[in-house]
Amino acid sequence: MLWVIAILVIYIIQLITIVFLEHKHPSKTVAWLLISFCFPLIGFVLYYFVAQDYTARRRVRHNRYEGDLLGRIKSITRITNLNSMNNVYMRKQPRLFGLVSALSDSPMTGCNRTVILTNGQETYNALIEGLKSATHHIHMEFYIIRDDVIGRMIQELLIQKASEGVQVRVIADGIGSLELNQAYVTKLRKAGVEFHFFLPLAVSLFRRRLNYRNHRKIVVVDGRIGYVGGLNIGDEYAGYHEKLGFWRDTHMQIEGDAVYALQAVFLHDWSFASGQKVWQEELFPPHQCTGDEQVKMVSSGPDADLAATQELFFGALISAQERIWMMTPYFVPDLSIRLALKTAGMSGVDVRIIIPHQSDSNIVDWAARSYLEEMMKAGVKFYEYQQGFCHAKTLIIDKTLACIGTANMDMRSFYCNFELNAILFDSKAIYRVETDFLEDFEVSREIEYRHFMERSHKQRVMEAISRMLSPLL
Repeated sequence: MLWVIAILVIYIIQLITIVFLEHKHPSKTVAWLLISFCFPLIGFVLYYFVAQDYTARRRVRHNRYEGDLLGRIKSITRITNLNSMNNVYMRKQPRLFGLVSALSDSPMTGCNRTVILTNGQETYNALIEGLKSATHHIHMEFYIIRDDVIGRMIQELLIQKASEGVQVRVIADGIGSLELNQAYVTKLRKAGVEFHFFLPLAVSLFRRRLNYRNHRKIVVVDGRIGYVGGLNIGDEYAGYHEKLGFWRDTHMQIEGDAVYALQAVFLHDWSFASGQKVWQEELFPPHQCTGDEQVKMVSSGPDADLAATQELFFGALISAQERIWMMTPYFVPDLSIRLALKTAGMSGVDVRIIIPHQSDSNIVDWAARSYLEEMMKAGVKFYEYQQGFCHAKTLIIDKTLACIGTANMDMRSFYCNFELNAILFDSKAIYRVETDFLEDFEVSREIEYRHFMERSHKQRVMEAISRMLSPLL
């Protein structure tokens, strides 16, 4: 009898501990309580290793090294203010401009030229040409790097550039690239490529940071050309996935001042992953200004006080007056994003969201669909992409701005992942993203409310369970 009481007391202590530590995040509290209720001991062990607050042990971000990087960027960047914005619609949004300007350390840059890259083949072609042009350094950071056809093609190119004397540094996420074999990494290192994992599995377990991922995709060539967007390095991103087939994604090539911000984010991550604080004047070379596009890079992560990705999306959504067009592979919004979308829909804003018809994760798909009913009641329209798997993370707000980046519209991207988004204000760039959206709508099917309400009871149960767990997905 006493052992039963002891077990009960331990169980109650576990629940109290979770409630106390997660009191700032009610949705996460419910999710962890559900797991602990179903799996009393296993659930708490999992909580111990996965749910550790990153900021509780974070290192001080604004040290001298990062201060030097920021100072260097600001000294060589054409910084844009509200009155100098080329986009007349943005000039009418001083509050939104103030918010976007305040998010992350990088300045609002005013001297850029961007190229929107649609899907894998176009992106890899542009990336390969950029890598071939490198003469001083290549900085590459991806969530996933695979040892497959695409991965080995990039590997050989990096080895070739290293043999030419180019400094090559590569970061891969320790969990996202968990399947990357050691032989692939060893071959790179033997050729002179510096390669480090960001929070590898052993370190994640030891430091109790298993739930945190570096989801950024960054390439910087000679400090002149940068790449950012949704694609990783692997065959599936070129459309070779047996189950998902065609892979719809969006990436971006950029030249100009915003590349300095990309460089700073990479160097920040490099110092964490490798312990090296790299500083060379050649990393921030002067450039010939070939365009006047205005771009802002917004980085976010669990090591910051501000959830910059969530703040960015929320601020953009509530500013919309005419349209919100969004594509996201994972739609697991928090309360603030749900309220912003519903308010916009009820106010007559044209809110359209493209999600996958065929997802690569059943539980995430069930969680996403648990939010659709309340959204559609408020006038939000959802479309299922029919041509394959849509993985692009893109957003258009009126004619004010467009967003291309690494962040999904989900709580993991808001609070757990290291992310990076490029905010575009140039009317031609926005139109280019809009053109892709219109083509995507043509191959998507609207989810009709009446048909959606006829889904099975089993489906509703799976949605309800997945929704409770969604803060952890």
